[in-house]
This record gives sequence, C-alpha cells and structure tokens, in this order.
Amino acid sequence: DYVRGFGNLNGEFWLGLDRIHELTYSKRYELHVIIEDWEGHRTVARYSAFLVAGPEEKYTLKSLGTFSGNAGDAMTSHHLGMMFSTFDNDNDLWSENCAVARYGAWWYSVCAASNLNGRYTKGIDLTGMYWNSFRPDGYSVKVSRMMMRAVN
Repeated sequence: DYVRGFGNLNGEFWLGLDRIHELTYSKRYELHVIIEDWEGHRTVARYSAFLVAGPEEKYTLKSLGTFSGNAGDAMTSHHLGMMFSTFDNDNDLWSENCAVARYGAWWYSVCAASNLNGRYTKGIDLTGMYWNSFRPDGYSVKVSRMMMRAVN
C-alpha cells in the first residue's frame, strides 16, 4: 500500500509514505524526477528540498524547494501543501475523488498538473502517468522515476 510501500526494486516500486516521511524529516533531501515520452524524449525535474509530513498530517507535501531542470515545474503550483489522496482516503479539494478519477494516488488539489502514479497508457489519457509542463493536456508518458537523495 502507499503508506508501507510496494513493488520490486528492479521494476515498479513505491518506497512508502512512512519511509519517505522518516527520511525527509531526518535530513534534507532533494527530489529528482525523470520522465520519458513514447518518442524517447527524456526530461528532468529537480527539487532542492523535498519534505513529506507524517500520518498525522496525511502525508502533506510540505516542501519542494527550488525547481531546476528541463521538464518544467508541474508540482509547485498544484501540489505543494496538498495531502496525499488514495482510492480509499480522499484528501483533495475536488468534490469527487481525484485518486479514483485519475487511477492513482498523489498529492492532488483539484486533481493534477502531474500524476506519476497513474496507469501505464499511451496518448492523451488523464488516467495515465503525466507531467503537464513536459507534455500538456494529459499526455501519458512512457517512463517516470522519482528518486530522492540526501544533500548536505
């Protein structure tokens, strides 16, 4: 589950919100996002200070820090300060459940400018994985990787 983590380290893997919280509150971490489209174009988004709150704050995305990279910033304006929403735990600002509508858990506001936990689909599909500042209008990307690194 999204709280404890799931998957295979050699494939699709989610570290778990509890572990992400523990790590990001123990020292400063940056977030490095790699996105690749179906034509083979790869792009990067970096955030200098990634911080996720614990369960008492419903895993709120507390900080992203400074953005850099060529993917465009699809997180700060729509997702910063948002609680994590899942199929069974609707914490977004929409009257319905964005996690259900977008087929994946995420830090939704009134749904999303990005969703890297969506379905593996091709073309324009708001239920797929997307990063609207890279490929707008819900273009589903082929590959997404979210990586964290401790910084001094």
